[in-house]
Amino acid sequence: MYSLSTHCHNPITSRRLRGISLIELVIFIAVVSAALAGVLAVFIQSTGTSADPMLRRQSLSIAESLLEEVSLMPFTFCDGDDTNVTTATSTAGCASGADTIGLESGENRFATPQFDNVNDYASYSTSSIADITNTAVAGLSGYSASVAVTAAALNTMTAASGDVLRISVTVTDPRGGTLTLDGYRTRYAPNASL
Repeated sequence: MYSLSTHCHNPITSRRLRGISLIELVIFIAVVSAALAGVLAVFIQSTGTSADPMLRRQSLSIAESLLEEVSLMPFTFCDGDDTNVTTATSTAGCASGADTIGLESGENRFATPQFDNVNDYASYSTSSIADITNTAVAGLSGYSASVAVTAAALNTMTAASGDVLRISVTVTDPRGGTLTLDGYRTRYAPNASL
């Protein structure tokens, strides 16, 4: 006769089931707490300084815009109001004298008579950001900008030649951080720069 065993052999129940001890649990909690504290510290620091990249991008955008505005101005031997501005091949060809670095009497960025040469932006500064029509740009009231225009050397051209200008635009953000962007403008005379 055959005998069938009704007892099933389960390997899990055959060995002793064991959980974690209290010491292991306390060590686990301590390790996880330390790791979590480190991760939270990084999140808190990045959240606290998350505005900095925005300030830097806005400063860069302001500097690029102002540098482009200045760079697109004519750079001629004569002042923009001179009758020989389009034909002069040297300062001797100017009817009313050469255009020099610096603001000319009465000219400004917004009202007539406006700046008409790269040189006119030398020492320009503003405590608020406005577009070319003097309309304040929303959200940029805490920024300020300044422009410096100086004679410079570039490759084989010397600073003494006066044919190269270095344009430096410096923007200060609301937190006091500064960003400076430089560009060069060369003279193409008599009328290629108009």
